[in-house]
Amino acid sequence: MISDVGDCRALERAREASIETAVVPYGGDKAVFTKTICDVAQGAGIEALVLAGFMRILAPEAITRFPHRILNIHPSLLPAFPGVDAVGQALRAGVQVTGVTVHFVDERVDHGPIIAQRAVPVLPDDDVASLHERIQVTEHEIYPRVVRALVEGRLLVDNGKVIWA
Repeated sequence: MISDVGDCRALERAREASIETAVVPYGGDKAVFTKTICDVAQGAGIEALVLAGFMRILAPEAITRFPHRILNIHPSLLPAFPGVDAVGQALRAGVQVTGVTVHFVDERVDHGPIIAQRAVPVLPDDDVASLHERIQVTEHEIYPRVVRALVEGRLLVDNGKVIWA
């Protein structure tokens, strides 16, 4: 488990589960940061990257070194509401439905072949916190399923579209 934040709960949970961990702080240079993460990952025998709560944009080297093997999860039905504050964007837009998207990372932000999506209703009394909480429940259901499919080799990309095998 690699994190750019040394004191995050995910690192603690990984250590408790006897999972090897590494911290790669962001030093201001995206290319160096990306190379270091890729080197650490490949040095540990990691074949894919699964991003969660990772609020950094990786340099193109990551996509080159892990083609169709970098997963990201986003709290909207992409391509709607990319970038930061997707939940707030959805509320400000007045949509009745938002959701969760899991996609392969490419060179653009919150873009790339979509693997799975699930809708989450926006309730009339929702605020950012209540909607985000329901979105996270959905994220915790959908992401493990996608990760398992990736690990089992059941995700294929054909002409920019993901096929579940």
